[in-house]
Amino acid sequence: MRRIVLEGRGDFGEWREAGRALAAAGVPPEEVEWLEKGGDKQLFWEHDALPPQPAEGQKQMTVPAAFIEVASAVICHSDPIRFSLLYRLLWRLQPDKKLLDVISDEDVSRVRLMEKSVRGDAHKMTAFVRFKEVGSGISMNGRRKFLAWFEPDHHIVAKTAPFFQKRFNDMDWIILTPKGSAGWDGQKLTISNEPCEKPNLTDAADELWRTYYASIFNPARLKVKAMQAEMPKKYWKNLPEADLIPRLIANAESEVLAMAERQATRPLPFHDRLQEAAHNLPTQPKAPTGTLEALREEAATCARCPLHARATQTVFGEGPSNAAVMFVGEQPGDQEDLAGRPFVGPAGKVFDQAIAEAGIDRATLYVTNAVKHFKYEPRGKRRIHQKPNMGEVKHCRWWLELEIELVKPKLIVAMGATALASFTDTKLRLSEIRGQAIPITDGRLLFVTVHPSYLLRIPDDVRKEEELARFTADMRHIKHLAA
Repeated sequence: MRRIVLEGRGDFGEWREAGRALAAAGVPPEEVEWLEKGGDKQLFWEHDALPPQPAEGQKQMTVPAAFIEVASAVICHSDPIRFSLLYRLLWRLQPDKKLLDVISDEDVSRVRLMEKSVRGDAHKMTAFVRFKEVGSGISMNGRRKFLAWFEPDHHIVAKTAPFFQKRFNDMDWIILTPKGSAGWDGQKLTISNEPCEKPNLTDAADELWRTYYASIFNPARLKVKAMQAEMPKKYWKNLPEADLIPRLIANAESEVLAMAERQATRPLPFHDRLQEAAHNLPTQPKAPTGTLEALREEAATCARCPLHARATQTVFGEGPSNAAVMFVGEQPGDQEDLAGRPFVGPAGKVFDQAIAEAGIDRATLYVTNAVKHFKYEPRGKRRIHQKPNMGEVKHCRWWLELEIELVKPKLIVAMGATALASFTDTKLRLSEIRGQAIPITDGRLLFVTVHPSYLLRIPDDVRKEEELARFTADMRHIKHLAA
């Protein structure tokens, strides 16, 4: 059994040198005991010499880049088992270079949790360190001097110090922790593994922190459990604003009620000037009653269902008021919502291409949607389309029926299942009636086909070309029916 004693203060190079020598000598993980300098066991054992030469016939070990990244973080963990865990992974990676992708593996799962804990601790350090100005405020080199105290869970001082060097390059500072310290004097970044004691420091900026924190605290969005998870009490006690938190939490409910009362009576900032500007806007004559333009103006303020609250605007139909053919899609997409016009996004380009190949001029068509507002799910900076439900389709059917009443088309084309549902309550499958001309009210025909966005979602290129050709054939059939 070989016993390897390491400083264990987050130095990846220290572990790598020992691990590389042991692996080159072919020493398996079960024959190595890793000890941390200063630990209880280390009092009874001396450091065994590392193998001076690689074992005969032993191949040099290689690891994927992902292991280096993970190990560089895990070596900072405070659990002594990290040394043996990493060496065991190093050994197991030789026959299986993709081992780190197997999240169900016990070693991989444990090392990933340790990595997450270290990165979280480093993030906490960058968020919760508070510098205090010390001395006269000016050092011999003409720079201001600051001191800070932080209590990390792991050996992250050396790992996180470069962040502070870059962020606070224009001042001299020292960060003290029970696991070592870091300092910057404008020329050199100094790291020490010697544990430090907490200094008793205050400065004028403490009151500024309290004022700032009190001003941004929103009682209406208070979530105590989330606060405790993100900022445990071990961090609170070292922050100047911490003594405000119990009072702010205790008064949150009454503050929310007070905010609600103020909201009902107090005008928004610049309210008077906004009202005056609105009154001075040039007025436009209202469109004649019973016209598409009048209906469009009325629909612009539609609030018949909740979809209007999140959409940019109502996307009404467009086209000649006497169009012989009316195309009805599902709902506006992201680009239609921004432009205020139907079928101008990716699906609109497919639609334009198909009708052009069929010899149909879009200027002769009336194009609209079963639902007039964009329904979506926010995902980062993107807005992901969501299919409207039947309740939303029925609410919007009122607008569609008025459009049909004014345009009086000879042929209505329902593109997609949602458009079909806006004309019939029966549960007909689109595939069963696609390409058919179905008689409906007032002597009109209803033609059913797919929505062009369906074509965009087909992953197989060959099948996509086949379906696009079939969609274009539907457009030719529509031209024949409208003749």
